[in-house]
Amino acid sequence: MAIADGSPTTPASAPRAVTRRRREPGGPWVALAALVFYPMTWLLARRRMIGLERVPAQGPALLVCNHVSYLDPVYTAVFVHRARRVPRFLAKDSLWRVPVFGKIMAGSRQIPVSRGSRDAGASLAAAETALADGGVVVIYPEGTITRDAAGWPMEARSGAARLALLHDVPVIPVVHWGTLAVYDHYRKRVRPSPFGTTITVRAGEPLPMDDLRARVGDRAPGAKLMKETTERMMAAVGALLEDVRGEVRPTGDAA
Repeated sequence: MAIADGSPTTPASAPRAVTRRRREPGGPWVALAALVFYPMTWLLARRRMIGLERVPAQGPALLVCNHVSYLDPVYTAVFVHRARRVPRFLAKDSLWRVPVFGKIMAGSRQIPVSRGSRDAGASLAAAETALADGGVVVIYPEGTITRDAAGWPMEARSGAARLALLHDVPVIPVVHWGTLAVYDHYRKRVRPSPFGTTITVRAGEPLPMDDLRARVGDRAPGAKLMKETTERMMAAVGALLEDVRGEVRPTGDAA
């Protein structure tokens, strides 16, 4: 039995294929993060990760993800690490000021995002460098956790589209579901459930981007092309999330 993007419901061979890959070196800070994050994902809920093989074994990739809970990056990080790659997140610069955690962020070469300042563009430049160096860059195009009451994605910002258009790399939609049930920031609810709640992280097929990239030309992509690219990425994320949730997004919800 197959699901919408062609992944088997219980992929038997993919995990073995992934473990045969050569692990990308991450250094001591990535090892420390793994030492913390793996137990967290086991203790907070059941863990279900599908599509590890969609993350390239080597070379650059851009992962575009939905964002429902502040727990999402923990599960995204473990997902990418289980694919034997090192994730490079674009994350709020305030995290670099958190004791210990900030050192892990800096040591593992994550990318701080300083919104509303002169340094705001530096984060995209750093992400472009990471892609040029063959890294796996993870971005949440919405910019923050969704405010949609049912957990559907909000309107996305344009940064992910810029990266996708200017770099000929695989663009892979990734969705999380279940993290909101464990930690709901807006309702101030924390409900660990290691034997009840299931947290799913699933990657879809790389998106077709050549037709959009062909329209960039020698100039920076215009607003219309950026909007079209963003819509394509978020439509793929939304469709994948519908499949994971087993429900259709209500008509009229804001994208």
